[in-house]
Amino acid sequence: MSTNTDNHAHAGREKDAHTGRETTGHEWDGIKELNTPLPKWWLYTFYACIAFALVYTVLYPAWPSLHSHTKGVLGWTRRDTVKSELDTRQQALAPLKAKLLATPIGDVEKDPELRGYVQAAGHIAFAENCAACHGAGGAGGKGFPNLADDDWLWGGTPEQILQTVTYGVRNSNPDSRVSDMPRFGADGLLTKEQINDVAEYVLSLSNTGTDKAAAGRGAQVFADNCAACHGDKGDGNPDVGAPRLNDAIWLYGGDKATVVQTITYARRGSMPAWSERLDPATVKLLAAYVHTLGGGK
Repeated sequence: MSTNTDNHAHAGREKDAHTGRETTGHEWDGIKELNTPLPKWWLYTFYACIAFALVYTVLYPAWPSLHSHTKGVLGWTRRDTVKSELDTRQQALAPLKAKLLATPIGDVEKDPELRGYVQAAGHIAFAENCAACHGAGGAGGKGFPNLADDDWLWGGTPEQILQTVTYGVRNSNPDSRVSDMPRFGADGLLTKEQINDVAEYVLSLSNTGTDKAAAGRGAQVFADNCAACHGDKGDGNPDVGAPRLNDAIWLYGGDKATVVQTITYARRGSMPAWSERLDPATVKLLAAYVHTLGGGK
């Protein structure tokens, strides 16, 4: 069995016979350690980096503290630079914003310059403010309308879209769009049997019903309670935000259980009044962009 012998105590140094390099005097199991110092250029670079770091921490913000950080003798911050760049960008866009505000919303897409601005800047504004609910491409989701089709609760003209974006839907703004569907089941306006029948009738309007007898009975219930808003044939009414019921496009779902739930408890989705959060140019920009998504009228 071999023994690991540490001959650290070798005081004398010698040159290695194979490499010609000087040894450190250390030897382990017959293996001698060569004295191979780091190249001077590497050491000088290392020292220069240390010196640079020390100078940097003096000149610029560097060391964190409990509530703040060292400011640096130059007083420079990246935030100031970003603000300056944003201000410069805003100044460059100011003429386009002014032109957008001065142009009737219905004429924006007719102007090539404004149309390009809407496509570029509107996409960013939509992503920052609307995509969380309506999706990146405006396709919507359960409870959030699809903005890229031809089905509109409050109308799809540029003017109607601008009104909706500006004041929102069912919020505290006095000009908010408001519609209030009765809770036919929760408030005892209809019996469970009537709700079942009218649900079948509503589904039959888009050829998805399964019980013709119930749909036949529900036709009269619909005429008495729903037609005033949704129309005799379920065509909807954008003046009061009543959705169309005969196109198989559903905001909350088109299966019978969901339709029954909607009739029983109603739906009262809300949208903020963006005029309370964004400047007028951005609000108009968003409305114009939504109209270009493909479903505008």
